[in-house]
Amino acid sequence: ERVDLENAKLKAIEEINNNLITRDEVREYLNPIYDLERLISRVSFNCATPRDLIALCSSLEMIPHIKTQLLSLKSPLITSIVENIYDVEEIYTKIREAIVDEPPLAQKEGGIIKDGFNDLVDKYRESRSSGKLWLSKLENEEKEKTGIKNLKIKYSKVFGYSFEVTNSYKNLVPDNYIRKQTLTNAERYITEELKELESTIIGASDKLCALEYEIFSELRTWIGAQIEHIQKTAKAIAYIDVLTSLAYVAEKNMYVRPKLNKKGLLDIKNGRHPVVERMLNDNIFVPNDTLLDNKDNRVSIITGPNMAGKSTYMRQTALIVLMAQIGSFVPCDEANISIVDRIFTRVGASDDLASGQSTFMVEMTEVANIIRNATVDSLLILDEIGRGTSTFDGLSIAWAVVEHIANIKLCGAKTLFATHYHELTELEGKIPGVKNYAIAVKEKDDNITFLRKIVRGGADKSYGIAVAKLAGVPDSIIKRANELVLELSDADITAFVKNIQTVQTNQTVNENTMSGQISLLDTVNDDSIINEIKELDLNDVTPRQAFEILSNLQNKVLNRW
Repeated sequence: ERVDLENAKLKAIEEINNNLITRDEVREYLNPIYDLERLISRVSFNCATPRDLIALCSSLEMIPHIKTQLLSLKSPLITSIVENIYDVEEIYTKIREAIVDEPPLAQKEGGIIKDGFNDLVDKYRESRSSGKLWLSKLENEEKEKTGIKNLKIKYSKVFGYSFEVTNSYKNLVPDNYIRKQTLTNAERYITEELKELESTIIGASDKLCALEYEIFSELRTWIGAQIEHIQKTAKAIAYIDVLTSLAYVAEKNMYVRPKLNKKGLLDIKNGRHPVVERMLNDNIFVPNDTLLDNKDNRVSIITGPNMAGKSTYMRQTALIVLMAQIGSFVPCDEANISIVDRIFTRVGASDDLASGQSTFMVEMTEVANIIRNATVDSLLILDEIGRGTSTFDGLSIAWAVVEHIANIKLCGAKTLFATHYHELTELEGKIPGVKNYAIAVKEKDDNITFLRKIVRGGADKSYGIAVAKLAGVPDSIIKRANELVLELSDADITAFVKNIQTVQTNQTVNENTMSGQISLLDTVNDDSIINEIKELDLNDVTPRQAFEILSNLQNKVLNRW
C-alpha cells in the first residue's frame, strides 16, 4: 500500500513535468496564496482581523484558476486531489464586496466596510463627514429667519452645540429658542432641530464603528460556517503545491524517478547529495554508488581519511531514501529503493553538559536507542562509533555494534558504518553480510588528494597528519607527529584484532571466563572483609576508631588487588 501511494506521487510528478506550461501556470497561481490553514483557524476561533479576511479572499480567488489548469492532467492522484477542491467563489466574492482592499489593523475603529455595501453605514459615514456643512447651512438659515446678523453656532464639551446670540440682539430671539447657557455678553440657545443634528453628528462616529464591527463579525461567522469545505480545499491546494514544487526541483536539478520495492534492496547508481552539489560553484560533485540489501550486503564498513567524503556519502544515501519515500524524484542516474520503516543516524559530536552528559555519553545513549529500536527494515547511518574513548574501548564497542547489527536474528538492518578503526575491515569474511568500502585517495610525495570516490576494500591509513597539514597546523608539529606515529606504529593492534573470535548467534557468555576491563559495578569478593563489616557495632565506635577501621579495610582491599 505504501509503495502504491509513493508510486502514485511519482507518476503525478512525472506527468506534471511532461506538461511544463501547466506546471508553471499552477506555480504562478500558487504564489499569492497565503497560509490557508492558519487563516481559517483564525476565522473558526473568531480572532481573524479584516486583513486576515482580505488575505483569505485573495488566496481563494486563485483556486478556480488552479483547478482549471489541473483539469488537463489525468494521473489518478491529481484527479482525486481536484475532486476535493470546492467552489469557493461565493466566499471570496462576498468578502471582496464587503471589506475595503486595505483595511486598518484595528477592528473596532471603523474604516472596514466598503461604501455602498450597507445603507445605514453610508448614512452614518455621511453624517460624520458632512456634519460641518450641515451646521454651516443651519446657521445661515437661522440668520435669515431671525434677522440676527451675528448669530453663530458654538460647541462645548459640556453643553454640546448651541446658537450664540449677543445681548444686543436678545430681543430678536424667537420663542422656539430654549436658553441653555448665559455668558457675560451673550446667551446660548438650543432648538429641537439643532439637538437632532447634534445627536446625528456626535453619535454618527460611534454608531458607525459599532455597525461596521457588527457587519464584519457577521461576515466572519458566515465564513466560519463553511470552514469544512475551505479546509478540504486548503489541504488539496497544499498537496498540489508539494507536487509542483517537487516536479520543479526534479526538472531543475536533473533528478530521476526511482523504483520502489519491498524486498529490502537499496541500489543507487551515481547518487549525489542534493544540498552539497548545489553549494559547489567551481568543483563538480563526484557521484557514488550504494548497494545494501537484507542478504550479503547488510553492513558497509567505510574507511578513509577525514575530509575525504565519508559523511557526505552516507548522508546522501539517507536523503535519497527519504526523498524517495515522500514521493520525490532523487539525485542519481538510477535508483531502486526499498521502503524503510525508519532512518536512524548517529553523526556528529554533541554533548549535554547541563544535564551531566559528555560527548561520549550522548553518543552511547544514541547508539543504545538505535540498537533497541532498529529492525531488519531500518536504515542505519553510523559515523565514527566509539571515537570518544580510548582506542581499545572504542574499537571494542564499534566491533560489538557491527556484530549485533549484522546478525539477522538480532537486528539485520541495512547499515552504513564509517570508522577510523581500520581493524574493523577484518570483519569482512568473518561476519556474513559485512562488506568493506573505502574513499579513494591519491598520494604524491607528502601530499594527498581526495578523489571522493567510494571503492571496494578497506583503507589501511588514516592520513590524519596530512589533513592536519592541509588545515594549516605548523610544520614543526607536523614533523614531530610523523616521528611519533612511526614509534607508535610498533604497538599496532591489528595483529591482536585478527585473533578476535566473532560472537556467533548461539554463543553464550560465561561470566566466570570474562576478562578485560573491570566494571564500575565490580566489588571485591572477600568474606573476611564482609564479615568484619557485619560484626561492627557502629553505636560503640568513636570517630577515631571509625577512621582506623576504615584505614585497615582500605589496606586489605589494596593488598587483594
